[in-house]
Amino acid sequence: MKEHNKKEAIEIIREKYLSIGFCLDERGRRLWAAAEARAYGRGGIARVSKAIGMSNRTIDRGLKELSASELIDKSRIRKVGAGRKLLKETKLTLLKALDALVEPTSRGDPESPLRWTSKSVRKLTDELNRQGYVIAFRTTSTLLKDLGYSLQSNKKTKEGAQHTDRDAQFVHINTTVKKALSERQPCISIDTKKKENIGEFKNNGKEYCEKGKPTKVKTHDFPDKKLGKVAPYGVYDIGENAGWVSVGISSDTAEFAVNSIRTWWYTVGEKKYPDAQRITITADCGGSNGYRVKLWKFSLQELANEIKKDIVVCHFPPGTSKWNKIEHKLFSYISKNWRGRPLVSVETVISLISNTTTSTGLTVTAVVDENTYEKGREISQDIMNLLNVKGDEFHPEWNYTISPQID
Repeated sequence: MKEHNKKEAIEIIREKYLSIGFCLDERGRRLWAAAEARAYGRGGIARVSKAIGMSNRTIDRGLKELSASELIDKSRIRKVGAGRKLLKETKLTLLKALDALVEPTSRGDPESPLRWTSKSVRKLTDELNRQGYVIAFRTTSTLLKDLGYSLQSNKKTKEGAQHTDRDAQFVHINTTVKKALSERQPCISIDTKKKENIGEFKNNGKEYCEKGKPTKVKTHDFPDKKLGKVAPYGVYDIGENAGWVSVGISSDTAEFAVNSIRTWWYTVGEKKYPDAQRITITADCGGSNGYRVKLWKFSLQELANEIKKDIVVCHFPPGTSKWNKIEHKLFSYISKNWRGRPLVSVETVISLISNTTTSTGLTVTAVVDENTYEKGREISQDIMNLLNVKGDEFHPEWNYTISPQID
């Protein structure tokens, strides 16, 4: 074949390969090259090799596969046994060494060099290489998955010592709430959300922004003396799946807590429950609405006198505040809604809380409580003795009813 014909043939082969090569796997490319070489006859292997850059040996192997196509497993790209052995198969001790690094105290290696440091994939890889293994960090990541490990954060499950009547109190609360809901009486879950700094401070979570242009906030979280902090106090209507939040700009006291309930009742509650005879409240054991706080009961007595209704209170046992409905039915969704956004003003807080919704129909109303509440206000025992408080037979300190005082 003349020289110019050879060049033309090579160009044709190259163009054909570029047209379909991208969709072929290793075996497909090898067999295609072999078929082209066989079609050109003598000198075909050299032309194809020069055109697509495949070695003569690979094309020759493809020709042998074409000749023995009926004997080849068509489900495989390479013949059985081809390719490098997996590292975990060649190094029998590798998995054991890695396991001992990740869990040193439970794998009999309390002196592990990584016991008191972060066990990142790269640090584990460096330590394995130091022990004599030759391994890349991506392989370490694969081996960790094979061993059943995954990235996990700490999980809060250890509640510590629990009161002996912990479960019995849960049953009591559940029974009380169910009775109130069945009788169409208002039943609310209450609590104070974590205080928040107002200003250009970092807020946990992430939000989509233009790449390379994150919202810039202050480096430190020292409170702004002018803007101060806010204390969102929540009232969650269990029967209506509706939230009310009073955003306080003063102290988180029992008076603030009860005034939040008061504003909820006058704004929302009495309209939804025109025939209400009592209000049932579930609350934590501590904080501004704790069962030992005298000002809490005194302020509730004032509210009961004012609205002329019984107020039934059930406190969750110590250390079990996360079981209070408001935590996972209201506060968790508020946190999700404002994640990654600095709370630059009280108005921002109100807007973000008010626009919190869920697929199950949660609605939230937020207002500012501009009142000033004095810390440390004391209520004497003589005044407490005058309150119309009746404790239940079961743990009267946790479960009690405050009725209006008779004039």
